[in-house]
Amino acid sequence: MSKKVLLVATVQSHIGQFHKPLMKLLKENGWEVHVAARDNLAEKDGLSLEYPDQVFDVPFQRSPFDPRNLKAYRMLKKIIYDGKYDVIHCNTPVGGLLTRLAARDVRRHGTKIFYTAHGFHFYKGAPIKNWLIYYPIEKWFSRYTDVLVTITEEDFNLAKNKFNCQVFHLHGTGANSSKYYPIPSEEISRQKEDLGLENDRIILNVGELLPNKNQKAAILAMKKIVEVLPDAHLLIAGNGPARQELEILVTKEGLEKHVTFLGYTTKLEKYMQVCDVLLACSYREGLPFNLMESMLCGKPIVASHNRGHNELVQEGKNGYLVDPDDYQAFADKVCQIFSGDRDFTSDCLKIGAMYKDVNVVEELKKLYSLNE
Repeated sequence: MSKKVLLVATVQSHIGQFHKPLMKLLKENGWEVHVAARDNLAEKDGLSLEYPDQVFDVPFQRSPFDPRNLKAYRMLKKIIYDGKYDVIHCNTPVGGLLTRLAARDVRRHGTKIFYTAHGFHFYKGAPIKNWLIYYPIEKWFSRYTDVLVTITEEDFNLAKNKFNCQVFHLHGTGANSSKYYPIPSEEISRQKEDLGLENDRIILNVGELLPNKNQKAAILAMKKIVEVLPDAHLLIAGNGPARQELEILVTKEGLEKHVTFLGYTTKLEKYMQVCDVLLACSYREGLPFNLMESMLCGKPIVASHNRGHNELVQEGKNGYLVDPDDYQAFADKVCQIFSGDRDFTSDCLKIGAMYKDVNVVEELKKLYSLNE
């Protein structure tokens, strides 16, 4: 009899974006794969799940205090009881909490509960309220967890020393090495021409348009960059509620010819392969895919100091780190990279290699005991 797994997250796009290598691996090893999450794929411009045998549309809401989560909890509990799963693997704060609550009884009968923390809200330098609120919650819920999966060394060390469960470290969830890789300079030139950017220095920013992602800093840095490099062009990939505000800022700063909003794109690899530098300005990150993907393409990074960026960027090797509100520093480091004082390609590829999907899959085999 084949084994069964239920993957849970707040939204289905999380599963589609971050867990395809896991689903593919489990299917190849004869597992039956189910997914429970709110269906938001229509707003993700063609993103699909591909691998699951069954998908449950569960109306999770991001806020744990939203009353609609009570309905989601009841639906999830029935799915868990009916499914008779060998493993339930939950993700995201709300998905992780509700799942571990709903699965307490089945866990006593042998179902294993995995929880992937994509970046705790408590970390070195986090606001004290984060430690007062989120740390006790995660520590308490660790007793309802068989394996806590962390994707940063800081989270791993903290959880291993403080929490009441087994802790397992992954190098992310696997950046797609079949899509993200270096291309020859002639191909870069051709693709730039197709985009109408053949004469531009391309700076790429990737992420949902939210205050935490701090695209404002990228735009204000561009104001300073174009004073030095008038052929610089910022591409902002992603959708989100802050788009109108950001577009107004672009107009206010007179940057309409230097900033393009791409929206959500399923062809991000094309932009990553032709850009000259990745600019990442967010205040908080777990272990962001776009930095890994940038490295797999051999592209240097200018990023804000935060827990996730600090783990991926080695100062002066694959890029630079600056304060998230220091627009001038962002601009200076981007201009320094364009000055050609060194070639970052080799170090980017070397550092990025450990985050490739093929390497993470080997770690996932150990997590699911597929090597036994």
